[in-house]
Amino acid sequence: MNQSIALGLTMSLMIVLARAENVEHWPAWRGANGDGVAPAHARPPIKWDEKTNIKWKVELPGKGSATPVVWDDQVFVLTATPTKREAKPEELPARDTRFETKTEAPKRFYQFEVLSFDRTTGKVKWRQIANEAVPHEGHHPTHSYAAGSPATDGKRLYVSFGSFGTYAYDLTGKLLWKRDLGRLHTRLGWGEAVTPVVYGDSVILNLDQETDSRLVALDAATGNIRWEVKRDEKTSWNTPIVVKHGDSVQIIVNGTNRVRSYDLATGKPIWEVSGMTTNAIPSPLTHGGFAYVTSGYRGAAALAIPLDSKGDLGDGTGKVAWKYSKGTPYVPSPLLLNGRLYMTKGNTQLLTVLDAKSGKPILEDERLPKATSFYASPAAANGHVYLVDRNGTTVVLKDGDKPLVVSVNSLNDPIDASPVFSGKTLFLRGEKYLYAIAGSN
Repeated sequence: MNQSIALGLTMSLMIVLARAENVEHWPAWRGANGDGVAPAHARPPIKWDEKTNIKWKVELPGKGSATPVVWDDQVFVLTATPTKREAKPEELPARDTRFETKTEAPKRFYQFEVLSFDRTTGKVKWRQIANEAVPHEGHHPTHSYAAGSPATDGKRLYVSFGSFGTYAYDLTGKLLWKRDLGRLHTRLGWGEAVTPVVYGDSVILNLDQETDSRLVALDAATGNIRWEVKRDEKTSWNTPIVVKHGDSVQIIVNGTNRVRSYDLATGKPIWEVSGMTTNAIPSPLTHGGFAYVTSGYRGAAALAIPLDSKGDLGDGTGKVAWKYSKGTPYVPSPLLLNGRLYMTKGNTQLLTVLDAKSGKPILEDERLPKATSFYASPAAANGHVYLVDRNGTTVVLKDGDKPLVVSVNSLNDPIDASPVFSGKTLFLRGEKYLYAIAGSN
């Protein structure tokens, strides 16, 4: 082989490797497959602190717990910022007295903002104010007005601020369409978290609330409503998962009354089953022809449901693969990795791992070191499980039948958003900062 040919092949290989790094997209809050598992060649660090392996960190305006998403060289983040503009009496939204509330609505305008950061440097590439409005509800002290995560298909960025609008931007920040789907009324005024799910040319939104709950499918290119179906549910805060199974595509949505599957093309129900607790927040997972669904508020429930199911399965007796009633999560969603279902009990630091095929426990109520409580959902990369607690501590485990703690990493910043992996970089969105963490392991 002559030198010029060898050089050409070497350059081609370098370009391919660069592109491989560049296509490490994280297009939705739990990654490309909605399960929190990074592509096989992702190699994020397993050790860091405030002085080690921090590639960059940038201060964020406002407040939000929405998980960032990554496409090519951009990291997209949502936030909500109170302005100095006090609302006049006639500008205050009328309170709907039908609903009990434990929060007080603000009396000033908020800006609902979309930001794009350069993946390499952390510099702002563009920012857009989607809306400026006075919220009609308050929110839970641990919540925010920017809790629903964005999503992208590489053509458009889809953003939902719930009551304050759903939007699509091109990746340079140009507004393409917006859609007002009406005001949401959440349980006790605890706040909203509507995360768009993109599949093909559809955008799916779960609008569970205290009245008029519904599932909506929008046309991704125009924002026009394709269909909407009513749901017999109260506020749930969970994000659907979409899966192709056989000849149809199913949208699976958790719920206090029923876990339900809907046909993506028509919105018609395919199957439903009861058995969840109140406040069914965790999002479902799917793998190998089954849906795995959990909830854990004032009780515990986990079900493995065959995707071949049809109609009303009742309480699932004899019609589900297995049930389990201990150690299930309240706010975080579970993680399914190599046949093992990882989940934390309630919002606590107690870890349970189930065999996904049988539902039998591999590990029960194992206390994670130095962790306190969790809102972020666990995620996995390169054979490791990352569990990020609310104080900014991340416990990294080596996946296995006996998961081993390989590191405990601390940042001085509360974190409720879930981990994001892109190539060799871990992105964490804290209360104050957005972090890009990269370096040797």
